Amino acid sequence: MNLLLESPASVPYFTDVGAMLRGMGVAPIEFDWYISDIDTNIFFPGLPASDSWLTGPELASILSHADLQFVWGVFSAVPRGTRFDVEQSPGADGNSRYWRDDGTLAPQLDGAVFELTAWDSSATILIGITAEQARRFVWAYPEAKPLHMAATDPWRFG
Repeated sequence: MNLLLESPASVPYFTDVGAMLRGMGVAPIEFDWYISDIDTNIFFPGLPASDSWLTGPELASILSHADLQFVWGVFSAVPRGTRFDVEQSPGADGNSRYWRDDGTLAPQLDGAVFELTAWDSSATILIGITAEQARRFVWAYPEAKPLHMAATDPWRFG
């Protein structure tokens, strides 16, 4: 299932990745993570300067910083202990594939369980989440909607 949250009234700021994961009922330590195309509002020690792998505890530690906002970024969740060479890192900035979703869009990283994308400080995009994660997220953020509904919006670019 793929969801989009872009209602500014629903969150204090976009994108608080920790809050988005909590909304899904997911703890960062449940997975390992490949993070890519990251741009933040502040410099934060421990946050890799380029695309890289993080353990769940490493990401949890980063997300515990209260003022950290992700402007752009793709967080690809993989089963714990998983590592492989990434030939092409997932990207958010300039990626129009989100706006062409027909309901079958999958995470960009082969082997990812799901993908959370911070989109230009104005939206959070969830790709490949389970029905239960979607149910929890919509309960936490009632303004969330299926991504394919936004993808068919004639005002979207891409």
